[in-house]
Amino acid sequence: MTQSKIVLLSCGSYNPPTNMHLRMFEIARDQLNRQGRYHVIGGIISPVHDNYGKKDLISSTHRCALVRLALQDSDWIHLSDWECNQEGWLPTRQVLQYHQNKLNSCLNSNETTGNKRSLSDAEVPQWVQQTQKFYPNNMGIRVKLLCGADLLESFGTPGLWKDCDIESIVGDHGLAVITRAGTDPLKFIYESDVLTKYQNNISIITEWIVNEVSSTKIRRALRRGESVKYLLSNQIIDYIKNNGLYSVLDKQ
Repeated sequence: MTQSKIVLLSCGSYNPPTNMHLRMFEIARDQLNRQGRYHVIGGIISPVHDNYGKKDLISSTHRCALVRLALQDSDWIHLSDWECNQEGWLPTRQVLQYHQNKLNSCLNSNETTGNKRSLSDAEVPQWVQQTQKFYPNNMGIRVKLLCGADLLESFGTPGLWKDCDIESIVGDHGLAVITRAGTDPLKFIYESDVLTKYQNNISIITEWIVNEVSSTKIRRALRRGESVKYLLSNQIIDYIKNNGLYSVLDKQ
């Protein structure tokens, strides 16, 4: 069986990044690789732009710094700050398209034929460098959106997503959906014409070890001066304290 090489891209606030955010990548890679259809060769975290307008959203400068700290021990998941550095908020479709196009252009630039020149290391993002070790055996690497089941279900919320965006996200890129035992994402796919059309591009990944950690609950605990140890890395906790984020109190 020919395996499709994929890079998992996760968009979100990362406000702050939790251990569960990283677990999603590990769970997805394990199950996708085990299925034999895909070979996950990289992961990207793309924090949302400050103009997203979400309540309690701290600046992307801090959120990117927190993600870098969270990823210190990962050798395959990398931060992309491109989305944060744009002039304003961008829909998920455009974020996926940028990363796919950037990956394609960097890989193609390494070809020795034609008039293409080789890019310097400074021109190649770290998340692209992760995939380049598979070159020149590249048969087309696809950037696939990693998300929770709540995002999949949000496609059915009237007015929340443009039909053309859903078509592009699922049809051109595909989804790796983390769900939990007892949920029924296949039923939701069945009830959606566009998702049914591209259901072969949707990988359902069950999280059997339930973890209810969320950034919202972390922020609430910090506001109340409660401990978040073992929910975030010690480096992230120290950064939050030292920068006075989330109205953190002295008690920890």
